[in-house]
Amino acid sequence: MAAAWLREAGALLFAATTTVTAAAGAAGDPEQDPLRRKLVEGVLYTRRFVFTYHLVVFGAVLVLTALNWTGRAVQWRQRQASHPPWLTEFSDAHDANDAFENDTKTRLCPYLGSACERYHGDVSSSESSIFGGTASPLRKDLDGNEEMPLLHNAQPVTDYIPGPQNSVLSSIRAFLMSQPRPIPFFNKVLPTNGTTIAVLAFIALNIFYMLYHIKLEIYQSFVVADRFGLLFVANLPYLYILAAKNQPLKFLTGRSYESLNLFHRRLGELLCFQALLHVGGMIVAWYLIIRPNGFGLVRFLMLKVIVFGLIAFLAYEILYFTSLASFRQRWYGLFVGLHIFLQVVALVFVFLHHPAGRPYVGIALAIFLVDRLVYRISIRSTNVEARATIMEDDETVKLTAKIPLQDSDPKTEIFGNSITNGWEAADHVFISVPSLSRGHALQSHPFTIASRAPGSGGEREGEATLSLIIRAQSGFSASLLMRARSHNTIGLRLDGPYGSSHARNILDGTDLALIVAGGGGIAVAWPLVHYLLDQSCSSDTEMACRSVAGKQRIVLIWVIHKGEHLDWIGRKALTEVESRGVEIVVPRATEEIGRPDLKSMIKSLVSEAETSRLGTSSRGKNMKIGVVGSGPDSMCRLVRNSCAEMIRDGKTLDVTIKKFGW
Repeated sequence: MAAAWLREAGALLFAATTTVTAAAGAAGDPEQDPLRRKLVEGVLYTRRFVFTYHLVVFGAVLVLTALNWTGRAVQWRQRQASHPPWLTEFSDAHDANDAFENDTKTRLCPYLGSACERYHGDVSSSESSIFGGTASPLRKDLDGNEEMPLLHNAQPVTDYIPGPQNSVLSSIRAFLMSQPRPIPFFNKVLPTNGTTIAVLAFIALNIFYMLYHIKLEIYQSFVVADRFGLLFVANLPYLYILAAKNQPLKFLTGRSYESLNLFHRRLGELLCFQALLHVGGMIVAWYLIIRPNGFGLVRFLMLKVIVFGLIAFLAYEILYFTSLASFRQRWYGLFVGLHIFLQVVALVFVFLHHPAGRPYVGIALAIFLVDRLVYRISIRSTNVEARATIMEDDETVKLTAKIPLQDSDPKTEIFGNSITNGWEAADHVFISVPSLSRGHALQSHPFTIASRAPGSGGEREGEATLSLIIRAQSGFSASLLMRARSHNTIGLRLDGPYGSSHARNILDGTDLALIVAGGGGIAVAWPLVHYLLDQSCSSDTEMACRSVAGKQRIVLIWVIHKGEHLDWIGRKALTEVESRGVEIVVPRATEEIGRPDLKSMIKSLVSEAETSRLGTSSRGKNMKIGVVGSGPDSMCRLVRNSCAEMIRDGKTLDVTIKKFGW
């Protein structure tokens, strides 16, 4: 009887994992078949055990949610408590701010030689007046040591004021915030230490669930393979919820789409590995249990249930390799198309492969369809006509569209806003340009909204200007640039807006709001500058704005590659925000002098801001600093690590990075 069951094991092994009664009918009484009894017991234990995996994941989400909303409540109370002193301390703070305003150029720029020049903007001023000074030679060993100044004449910051005595808590926080350099051979960008630990903890949880209560016996080869497969399908809903643009995790945990997408990628890699282990485990089970009874490999592989599983496996593995950064950056359009097509194919064949995976496949498919079809196409999609302007550098397109604003209705309150309901600073949209080609009509590409968010305090009416800054690289952006050369207006389909309040929350209520942008990262920084200015104004009168803005110093550092890139924002616009009290620091173009010493600049600004508080009634309080960085990976890593060093020195500082690119 046992031999007969083993000869049919290619089909019955799967049936036994879900329908014990049916399998018992085929194999006889489980009490008379010890091998089958152990097999069924192991499989049923896996079903019960994997259920607790979801409880652990849900528990972790609840903890993160509690921490997020507790932190928000504390931050709100602190802002409410600190509002009255802003008005009473204005006189002392404003005098100190004026002193700092006049002293910034002479005290900050010497650390960088001629690399730094504050923007004092007359619209008609020449470029040399903005980037004045003699160009410093570019260091030849830029990649040799990121801790060394990047300009020959850069001097160390000698007057940097240390913070309070180091504490264990500050050291731990600084370590978690620090970001290692990329892996040299693979040039793979690593996340922060804190993110790496979180990812490793999640992987360790999966390893525990894959191997717990597994014995070194022959029949366990199938139980192990079944465990791998069940954990794979159990993770599918999490994979899709982390990738969704419209999801509850951003609201619950306060994490941005970018940070959640990083976990989506790592989880995708883990799932591909679990699928590989599942396939390998089944081959081992065939070799140890089925093959000795005359069931050949070809016959085993030709079973319908195996064929369905192999198709799903190949679809996910191809999806993984086409999602690698090297492929994604070179062929982004192909990546998007394959990503959608292959995941649909994979879900269909996982559903057909085994009944145990069907509930998870159903949940994952529902998440995908609701996110893609219901929200992003039916509800949050808007067609507009945009004016296309080729910038002075001849490689950047600026799209500008007038968006008629309308009040929110019950539908938007439930399902989220469309672009016609307005957007927030640092939000982004997905754009499609059907006029480029049929293929581009099916593609959508993310870009940060580079213009000021409409209204403040929830008042949004009339018409708003939406601007997108798109540098031509290859594929879609290159085609868009060619289109802009022959057409002044381009039809767009906008999907969004999307984003989180994380960057805004970090800057709110701080004594020093420091925004660092590199190149196209100004698309994130510029709306944040206007957001802070709008927040500081309690009325339309200039004195009301000044009286509140005197509490918070707003500094924008913009590192540009070419002088022409100033045209992205415009000298007039820069002058206007500077007249409202924003400090603007624009180092000379990196193509002329190389990279500026951002580390010295950031620490110097913090030191100067602390010094300016000595003459105010706030000098006894710990200074709160918020830093937002956006730009290339190397710049963002430098900003993050510089802030980590200051936290280690005892500074009260928060930092977040808004990455841009493909």
